[in-house]
Amino acid sequence: MRKFFGTDGIRGIANLAPMIPSTVVRVGQVIAVTLDPEGKGIVVGKDPRRSGDMLEAALMAGITSCGRSCYRVGVLPTPGIAYLTRKLKAAAGVVISASHNPMEDNGIKVFGPDGFKLTDQQEMEMERRIQAEDEEFPHPTGRQIGCILEVRDAVQQYFDFLKCTFIDLDLSGMKICLDCANGATSSIAPFLFQELGARVHPIHFQPDGININHQCGALYPETLARQVLEQGAEVGFSFDGDGDRLICVDEQGAILSGDQMLLILARYLKEKGLLPNNLVVTTVMSNLGFFKAAELLGLNVRQTQVGDRYVLEEMQACGALIGGEDSGHIIIMDGEQTTGDGIFAALRLLRVIREQSGPVSELGKIMRRYPQVLTSVPVRARVDLTQVPQIREAISRAEAELGNQGRVLVRYSGTQLMVRVMVEGPDAKTTERLASELTALVQQHLGA
Repeated sequence: MRKFFGTDGIRGIANLAPMIPSTVVRVGQVIAVTLDPEGKGIVVGKDPRRSGDMLEAALMAGITSCGRSCYRVGVLPTPGIAYLTRKLKAAAGVVISASHNPMEDNGIKVFGPDGFKLTDQQEMEMERRIQAEDEEFPHPTGRQIGCILEVRDAVQQYFDFLKCTFIDLDLSGMKICLDCANGATSSIAPFLFQELGARVHPIHFQPDGININHQCGALYPETLARQVLEQGAEVGFSFDGDGDRLICVDEQGAILSGDQMLLILARYLKEKGLLPNNLVVTTVMSNLGFFKAAELLGLNVRQTQVGDRYVLEEMQACGALIGGEDSGHIIIMDGEQTTGDGIFAALRLLRVIREQSGPVSELGKIMRRYPQVLTSVPVRARVDLTQVPQIREAISRAEAELGNQGRVLVRYSGTQLMVRVMVEGPDAKTTERLASELTALVQQHLGA
């Protein structure tokens, strides 16, 4: 079982194991010798949370101590760091971020030279080397020690890439609300949308290192919904702390999930004849309504385990153009994109909105969302859930009761020591009852 890497890199509370400087130095050493044998350099960026400076210094100390150099790009959205990794022809890119997690947390995500996240096999090899007591790293001296190269125009480079990609998108006259989660999109999204002609009303775009994701951003779309209604905006977009996910709000204040956005974009591409084999990739966490709507639209759906990296791997394997998660990760591989990008996805949606005659709320009707309850239970340890008979039998009973009108999914979180319980059903009462029963059982037998 892995000790460091979860579904999205290494993550934990900053300044507690494993996110302590001494461990992060070692992670930097392992990244250097594993991914940069030729000394091409490693891109290092971060989101604006306070612990980023501390962990950035530790990571770069580890990398440079092995004789490799760092391209320091500063605060930049995760997809921007992936983009610059490719553009600078670096050996790897590293993001210091805990994405949508609270500011107390932080993490490390690693991209290969192609801008794609590492495979499970690569992460397992790095994990082995991080833990190996007999692992020896090079100790160059003098001129052979690595250096830190400042990329002072990193934000501008990524801004220009996005603007050039959507140079034909005219947002003149549109009133748009943006929630930047006091995160990495704060210095890019409001100004980019403005340059494309929109009247922008941004909120939570003044990061101070502490306020990232605090009751704002993609996990709190209700805040954006209120702003959309107050401003009379046509649409609103909410990003998370590192800018790799997106949630949309229509003109009536209704929230459009990742599932809805994915269907809207897939249908548009299919109608334009741009969707290879009508393929769409999503995860097991997508709402039951997504799969029923996709069937009606003539889309071929592939499912993966939870995690945008697994969505991307399946997209590459089956040749899909678009994939995503209900949580708001949207990946469109028709250009430079190699990971989820909230700003890019928002602009793609705006292209659809501009071409259709009705309001955004009409687009949201693309699927019926089945009632869903999702709970999280902190646990003591990761025990095989199938080996706990009370939980296994309760899941079977719930599935039998729901039949084809619902689903049950009980799994471990990939980033935290928690069990996620997800129940979908034909009505709210049934769904809430079954979710409550399963949650109580998990708490009773595994709870911390």
